[in-house]
Amino acid sequence: MSYAVKEIYYTLQGEGVNAGRPAVFLRFAGCNLWSGREADRAAGPGSCSAWCDTNFIGTDGPGGGRFAAAADLADAVVEVWPGPALDRGFVVCTGGEPLLQLDDSLVAALHDRGFAVAIETNGTRQPPLGVDWICVSPKAGTALSLQHGHELKLVFPQPGVEPGSFESLSFENFLLQPLDGPKRDENTRLALRYCLEHPQWRLSLQTHKYLDIA
Repeated sequence: MSYAVKEIYYTLQGEGVNAGRPAVFLRFAGCNLWSGREADRAAGPGSCSAWCDTNFIGTDGPGGGRFAAAADLADAVVEVWPGPALDRGFVVCTGGEPLLQLDDSLVAALHDRGFAVAIETNGTRQPPLGVDWICVSPKAGTALSLQHGHELKLVFPQPGVEPGSFESLSFENFLLQPLDGPKRDENTRLALRYCLEHPQWRLSLQTHKYLDIA
């Protein structure tokens, strides 16, 4: 299998349980919920097209490209990690939707190079075996196939998606992340209040945006 990658870069994880952890972000091109093009924001099975702010089109980002083999892509991840990967190497596979491309071969190649493998997924597809950290971010208007993992991180508020509908699923952590945009401050207050009233949930802030890092 070949892989289409938008970008590969080193940063701090900005959100969720692993916020603040140094990580290589491996952003795959493409998504199964919308094309990523402005003209298509009104289309697609997931409501995320109305507010998604991630550029996952093409392979023109830093470190991006098409990789013919899992070993080649894993080597590209190693190149941007500052030091031996065996020293707590951590790679976050994201997108777009990473589970359109992440497979057993790539997970194994990254493990062979000393990396723990995390995914950030919309939960509409099943992951390969061996993924070390599973973060599911459900989207309105989609069927959630992946109902277990380490964290469920819900962008809030989303019309048609109530946090309570996920509370019986097998996740170690439940997080509300305020919807970014013109109403971010209001959405943050709403998420804060919901977490206080429903202590199963924790607040997740996009700290990379406050710190102005990638």
